[in-house]
Amino acid sequence: MVFAIVLFFYFMISMLTIISYAVELHTITTTQFLTDGQTMVSSDRTFELGFFSPSSSTSRNRYLGIWYKKISDGTVVWVANRDTPLTDASGGVVKLTDGGILVLVNTTNSILWSSSNSSSNNNTVNPVAQLLDSGNLVVKDANDVNFLWQSFDYPCDTVLPGMKLGKNLVTGIDRRLWSWKSSDDPSKGEYSHGLDLRGFPQLVLLKGSVVRSRAGPWNGLGLSGVVGLQANSIYTYRFVFDQQEVYFKYELINSSVFSRRVLNQNGIIQRLIWNYKTQDWTVYANSPADNCDFYGLCQGYGRCSIGNSPVCGCLDKFMPRYPKDWDTADWSGGCVRRTPLDCHNGSSNGFLKYSGVKLPDTRYSWFNRSMTLKECEKVCLKNCSCMAYANIDIREGGSGCLLWFDDLIDIREILESGQDMYVRLASSELESPETHSSSHVEGRWKIIVIPILLTGVVLLGLFLLLYFIRRRKLKREGMETKNEDIELPFFDLDTIANATKNFSCTNMIGEGGFGLVYKGKLKTGQEIAVKRLSNNSGQGLQELKNEVMLISKLQHRNLVRLLGCCDEGEERMLIYEYMPNKSLDYFIFDQNRRLELPWQKRFEIAMGISRGLLYLHQDSRLKIIHRDLKASNILLDDELSPKISDFGIARSFGRDQIEDKTKRVIGTYGYMSPEYAIDGNFSVKSDVFSLGVLLLEIVSGKKNWRFHHPDHHHSLLGHAWLLWNEQKSLELVDTYLENSYIESQVLRYIQVGLLCVQKLPKDRPTMSSVVFMLGNEGVALPEPKQPGFFVESSMDAETSTSERSHTGNELTITIMEAR
Repeated sequence: MVFAIVLFFYFMISMLTIISYAVELHTITTTQFLTDGQTMVSSDRTFELGFFSPSSSTSRNRYLGIWYKKISDGTVVWVANRDTPLTDASGGVVKLTDGGILVLVNTTNSILWSSSNSSSNNNTVNPVAQLLDSGNLVVKDANDVNFLWQSFDYPCDTVLPGMKLGKNLVTGIDRRLWSWKSSDDPSKGEYSHGLDLRGFPQLVLLKGSVVRSRAGPWNGLGLSGVVGLQANSIYTYRFVFDQQEVYFKYELINSSVFSRRVLNQNGIIQRLIWNYKTQDWTVYANSPADNCDFYGLCQGYGRCSIGNSPVCGCLDKFMPRYPKDWDTADWSGGCVRRTPLDCHNGSSNGFLKYSGVKLPDTRYSWFNRSMTLKECEKVCLKNCSCMAYANIDIREGGSGCLLWFDDLIDIREILESGQDMYVRLASSELESPETHSSSHVEGRWKIIVIPILLTGVVLLGLFLLLYFIRRRKLKREGMETKNEDIELPFFDLDTIANATKNFSCTNMIGEGGFGLVYKGKLKTGQEIAVKRLSNNSGQGLQELKNEVMLISKLQHRNLVRLLGCCDEGEERMLIYEYMPNKSLDYFIFDQNRRLELPWQKRFEIAMGISRGLLYLHQDSRLKIIHRDLKASNILLDDELSPKISDFGIARSFGRDQIEDKTKRVIGTYGYMSPEYAIDGNFSVKSDVFSLGVLLLEIVSGKKNWRFHHPDHHHSLLGHAWLLWNEQKSLELVDTYLENSYIESQVLRYIQVGLLCVQKLPKDRPTMSSVVFMLGNEGVALPEPKQPGFFVESSMDAETSTSERSHTGNELTITIMEAR
């Protein structure tokens, strides 16, 4: 009897185990589905894929996700349909198509999510989906070890060991984290974390589009601003930067440890380790970890040290821009050099070494990975706009060259993992004054020098008095003349300071060659954008005046509207209407935001830009050559209508004037026409070339000057030209547009773009022709000729003949002597 009872219980336990495993799958095939109630587990049972509802949620929403199984925690690490939940608790089904695409459908068979970005094709044989022991959900061909698609390419809020954080430069896949909106809502929140590829790559944490925190660039041993990466017993780190991809990842030294990095809904990046003793996650490290981790706390040339009180101080040889504000812990003004630079005399400049620091923001930097530190110093010294330099790799004595072309932002003192940086200073700040011990020499010095100094001081005082009286008079006369000439309102400094919360870093929305841009709100409720001239900006007072004089006379719906300016004390500012949707590059070059611009909207934007440029060339009171037309200078209003901005280097022409020439070529790499970049010649056809580049970038979603292709080394223009000759131009179209466009319209658009970028100015159409050709499909178009800059130039090869500086989101070239 006892034996029978034991046998019965053994049988029941076995049956329960069989039933339990019956709802667990190991793969999904084209004939085997995954429904709600079933799960798929990895072979070592560490991870599990299935349907879930957030534990704290009271809604019936269901999500397809991956979570930990072995540690019995249920922590979700990936969500497929994070923005499109299932509202029917029993209706979710995951299928695998013959082409190797995973799809999630509801009860009406509507697709809520799919792995549509896979590299699947019609040659796929017996595709299978599998959850790997790493937590990576993959789709692969039964006869191939390569993955057609993998969830590791589309992370949510969690990075697992072995997962790459960065961008595939061939496919365009940008792997970055997005926080959950809340603990019970896995849809995309306001925080994101990934590699910023402007300048030398660096990991940044964003709140919306504003940098919240920054790790610092990779220096061969670790991230220059993160403590503990170089030597620890838990992780190994790797940074890869080549022609195919750029990414950062970590691996576990001990495979029995469970660890993850998560970006939570509060904007904190946490490194977590599973504690077997407490059966809970233990925080190994947080970022931001302290006040000095918040981006730009001490602003330009400020140095944050968490062990000091207050934490902000100026770099040695620098002083607060506004000492009174600094004394009240308002560091928003940053620091300035005690002795200004003399940029016209290179011999009067030198470099001071600062050790144990987190390197500044590298978004507006230039780099060469083969240069020595000595070569790096020479390149920086020759360029008046170069503010600092450092090694890229600090191993084995150091190698590579990293140059900064703007104010040095976000420096902190980190003795453990910091490195050396060399900052440009006036030579007088680098010299040690000689000392003399002889009383006789000292006495003679006093007898001779003191009277001379006193006389000099008196004369200098008289000179300064006369100078300021004269300056005040001229300024008053100039202000009256300016008011009469341009009829532009002038704002006082207090009004703008109040509108921008005293130029708070939380109000900063951008940065360009002119300086920083702040969002503000006037007492009337009107929102404004304020461009504030920086002392060390790539552009200066002349460019400000140029922009005021030109744009104040222009009025068109596709030009940004200048509301007024501020010229008070040392402050020079322009006040514009606020554009809530930022700039065009914010959308078309971002993997996620580009989805908000379907083809019809992109076409409308292109037409708006073209009409704005036609107005500048032909219909305005002045004939204006913009000279810096690019995606970042196209602002978008609340309806995504384009407005051309930034007239700092624009030129006005006489009505009969066709061309002009300059020895100082200023423009943006990738957008400048050949005749302007090489010979300094510019005309309306120079702007047409820039527009052509912009048209091809809008349709492709790719940058001309950063375009990469595995089969050739051409620029985007060259790639478009090759496709045109092969009658494959539709391959240029952004894959995110899918079937939202009309083929004939897109082909005409690409043809117009190629006509605009032809090598010779005489072959390019006028803007009136461009607008007509884009808007009239029945008109036959001429065949385009080979574009200018067919093959992308090497940046490294040009450093000896041109000076470079960053004046915005693009690499801007200043050629002092035209060739």
